[in-house]
Parts: sequence; structure tokens; C-alpha cells
Amino acid sequence: MERLFDEELNNLKEKLLRMAALVEEDVELSIEALTERKEEPAREILRREETVNLLDVEIDETCLRLLALRQPMAGDLRLITSAMKIGSDLERMGDLSVNLAEQALELAKMPLLKPLIDIPRMARLVQAMVRDSINAFINRDECLARRVCERDDEIDALDDQVFRELLTYMMQDPSTIARAVALILVGRNLERIADHATNIGEDVIYLVKGKTIKHHIDKKREYGCLPDAPPAKV
Repeated sequence: MERLFDEELNNLKEKLLRMAALVEEDVELSIEALTERKEEPAREILRREETVNLLDVEIDETCLRLLALRQPMAGDLRLITSAMKIGSDLERMGDLSVNLAEQALELAKMPLLKPLIDIPRMARLVQAMVRDSINAFINRDECLARRVCERDDEIDALDDQVFRELLTYMMQDPSTIARAVALILVGRNLERIADHATNIGEDVIYLVKGKTIKHHIDKKREYGCLPDAPPAKV
């Protein structure tokens, strides 16, 4: 029975890693489509969307079955619950990559608004966050997971910078609005992918240490600054 449970856990991890590899490649293809104004990488992402969605469903079903039938404890329980959350974050990354692919196809039809500088830089940082979050999960590397979480603020700052610059273009020349809005959406989608990579980093820390750091809850507990629980409703 124990051996069968180990096989089921290994099967779960294999599905999660297969999904992670697809999503990581989707992010890479979306960046190639955007920065090099190529259609084929974008269309490849659209073709693979259903595969990512099916893996997400399979991972959820496997996790629920293991929880219901095996009643796992301690580390195994953390692995299964983390796998459910990581699968959900990967699925959202896949959706955001589809958004980027669609925006790349639209932008390829328009004249280039300006040389892209901050967006490719932002894209490379996001791609590294995705790759590192997955490697942190594979290797159960708490330190790498923390470094992923720490980079989220840099992505937020770049997204704000991109937005302010493009807003200036739109105010000065209304004919740039369609292209500027498309690039703003690119920045927003990259920022959201970084958020999901950060979520995976937080889940890895929970998996390895059994410690929740989401919303800086660990620091709030350490310094005793959590608010009192709301009174129960009668």
C-alpha cells in the first residue's frame, strides 16, 4: 500500500513538472513573439493552450483522490496541497501567455511605437522568475524560492515605469493610443505572471519549512502585529 502511494505521488510530481515545462516554454515563446514580432511562436502558444488546461484538471483530480483515499499526513499532505496551488498558478501563467500571444499578433500588424527597452528587460526578469520558481520546487530549494519572491517588487516598479511612459505617448499623440494600450496590457500580463511565480515561491517555502509567508504573515506573527480576530457573528 505504501509503495502504491509513493508511485501515485511520483505520478503527481511528473504531471506537475510536465505542466511546468510547457508553461515555462509558453512564457519564452510569448517573449520571442513580442520582441521579435514573430507570429509563429504566438500561434504555437494558442495551439498548446488545451494541453495545459487538461494537465491542470488531471493534477486537481489526482490531488483530490489522494486526499480522499490516502489521508496523507505531514510532508505528504503539504506536497499534495502545494501541488494543487502550484498547478492553479501554472494554469494562470498559461492563460497569461495566451494573452501575450494575442497581443503580439495584434502588435505585429501595427507600426512599432518605439524601440522596446523596458518591456524586454521586464520579460527577461519574469522569465527568470518562472524558471527559478520551478527549479525551487524541483529541488525543494527554500533560498531560491525566497529570491524569487524578493524580485516581485522590481517587476512592479518596471510595470509602473512602462505605464507612465506609454501614458505620456497617448497624451501627446492620440494616434498612438491603440499601440500604447496594447503595450500597457503586455506589461500588466508580465506583472501578473511574476505574481504567480511569486506564489509558487511561497508554496515551495511552505512545502519545505511548513511556514506560510504569504502577505508577510510570518513577519507579522514574529513581531506580534497581527490584528485581533473579528468577533464571531451570533
